[in-house]
Amino acid sequence: MKLLKLLFNFYLNASIHVALSAVAFLRITALYFNLDNNTALNCFLFFGTITGYNFVKYAGVAKLHHRSLTNTLKAIQLFSLFSFVGLCYFTFQIDTHTLCYMLPFGVLTVLYAVPFLSGFEKNLRQVSYLKIVVVALVWTGFTVLIPVIDAQKAINTQVIFMLLQRFLIVVILILPFDIRDVKYDAISLQTIPKKIGVEKTKKLGLILMIFSLILEYLASSSNMVKTPFMVFFFLTLLFLMRSKINQSKYYSSLWVEALPIIWWLILLGFDNF
Repeated sequence: MKLLKLLFNFYLNASIHVALSAVAFLRITALYFNLDNNTALNCFLFFGTITGYNFVKYAGVAKLHHRSLTNTLKAIQLFSLFSFVGLCYFTFQIDTHTLCYMLPFGVLTVLYAVPFLSGFEKNLRQVSYLKIVVVALVWTGFTVLIPVIDAQKAINTQVIFMLLQRFLIVVILILPFDIRDVKYDAISLQTIPKKIGVEKTKKLGLILMIFSLILEYLASSSNMVKTPFMVFFFLTLLFLMRSKINQSKYYSSLWVEALPIIWWLILLGFDNF
């Protein structure tokens, strides 16, 4: 039992769960637009998400405590190294045209973690309100725009609606994390819950979710995708409204992060029905 708990915590802390969520979003886009499965792109996003998230989370910690790293952190570092190797390998399997469109989102990811502002002391993550926008832009780019471009599909009205919807959904899914982190974030980091309060943050999330529902009906006329989205819609609202500052350890990192995976699995079920 102790081993299972250790493996499960490693699964979460090593960003495997969030990487699966990113791939789930990409596969949702593919199902909506009937795109062929691109294994190289799926693996690129999976290993890229692990590499990026672990760099953001642990680079500073490793620098400060490099002589006294715990076994868990050492294992995550090693796993991140293998993930980076996987990322490099699958980068060469992707069309050069697609890689060019990835470049701006990759740069944003680096600037999110690497200090380059205020005398190289601040990064984009530490700029008020910009953190949530950058994360939403990067996720939207990699999980909607990139697969469409890679499949050489036209950027039509439906794609634009999905880009807007995915941006809103990612923002909404970040809100429970920001609510949780209110007591940990620095005073200078003005996240939405710290600025307007938890209850108003939930109301904002509700409004954004209603807009995403409208975009769903504008983007697609198929009940095959609408019904799974409605399940995702109500689950997301449930987890958003139940969010609180003192939430359980796995509330956001496991359950909120799993919502895209649940949406994808329900879509797969309807697609194969």
